[in-house]
Amino acid sequence: MSEFLLSTSDLTEADRARTRALLDRLRSVPALADRYAGVEAIDTLDDLAKAPVMLKDDLQVALAHLRPRAEQGTTWVFQSGGSTGSPQVGYAPTGLYMDEVHAHWKALTADDVFVNGWSAGKMWGAHFLANSYADHAGCVAMNLGAMAKDEYDPWLEFFRTRKVTAFGGTPSVLRLVFGHAREAGVKLPDLRSVLWLGEGWDPQLGEDLAAVAVNARRWGMFGSTETWVVATNTPDCAADTWHPLPSQLVCVGEDEMLDFTTLNPRGLNPILRYRTGDAGRIVTCTCGDRALQVLGRRDGLIKYRGHLVNVADLVRDVGTIPGVARAQLVVTGNDLLEVLVLPAGEAGGRLAADVREHIVGSAFGPSIVFQRNPHALEVRVVDALIGNDRTGKIPDLVTRHDG
Repeated sequence: MSEFLLSTSDLTEADRARTRALLDRLRSVPALADRYAGVEAIDTLDDLAKAPVMLKDDLQVALAHLRPRAEQGTTWVFQSGGSTGSPQVGYAPTGLYMDEVHAHWKALTADDVFVNGWSAGKMWGAHFLANSYADHAGCVAMNLGAMAKDEYDPWLEFFRTRKVTAFGGTPSVLRLVFGHAREAGVKLPDLRSVLWLGEGWDPQLGEDLAAVAVNARRWGMFGSTETWVVATNTPDCAADTWHPLPSQLVCVGEDEMLDFTTLNPRGLNPILRYRTGDAGRIVTCTCGDRALQVLGRRDGLIKYRGHLVNVADLVRDVGTIPGVARAQLVVTGNDLLEVLVLPAGEAGGRLAADVREHIVGSAFGPSIVFQRNPHALEVRVVDALIGNDRTGKIPDLVTRHDG
């Protein structure tokens, strides 16, 4: 049975008005009209549980027909995806709904000196979203964006001398910056807040921060370009545990798959039981409140030569090998699995061989495939992993099609 996480016991009158409006908008889309024809009304959570689940392609069909417009200010169009999946489009009004986030989540204060490390390139919303949040906080802010590897040292010195207190970015970017700082022996004693959005938290990043900025604590936002910020967490919460905003309704299905309904009347995207591909469960947070534990994406399993491989588990396992800063899997059209390894510091010349021996000798995962087909595995030590130039994200899995 589906379970809902909502700040009230059931839908309020304002919520009912919103769900009715969402239903009317979706019924007006010719390609979706039949799907919603049998839904009479959504006045309770029980009614909502009977509504169809919306997938990404459904939302894109709806947006192509509706082409939403904000009542006031600019209608901003942003794009998500493009790393390993097809790009998705989302709409938002000026402000990107960050007034609600600031009202319930105090990651920055007026006393902070904040570095925005999210990439500003090519229609990804995270950089602009963080700037909108900084506007509400009233802090000093710097738009840094992406950094090249040879820029780390001068920028880290700049952060130190400017007494930067807060830094934000995807964990992929943060890991590279603070991993370098740790290796170089750089200390940032004034840094106290690290804001993150766009990927799951990397435990190795926590280890780097403990060495570089002993006072730093993580503050997370969870969402997507289609849903915008759904939930937040604080240093008092586990990294995988989130508190939904009052305008966001979370549903956990029997299969643990999550779907979201946006109750914000200013919401431009028709988010009604929208499934993102994430799994989760409702738990009691360490801070004492009911919350959402995100278990990760359920599309993280791949079938490789007849065996199911958990991409996240394999990447995490390789990351525990001494000398490995981070790893990435690349599957090619000729059924070759490449493991790209980003070395940590002065890794030895045997790093690729050590990683290969570890994988082949493992008691789990695809080891049996490589024991029988040693030519199917290739390990390469690289200077940089494959990432999205627009967002700075580095996916665990990249698929290449030869020819």
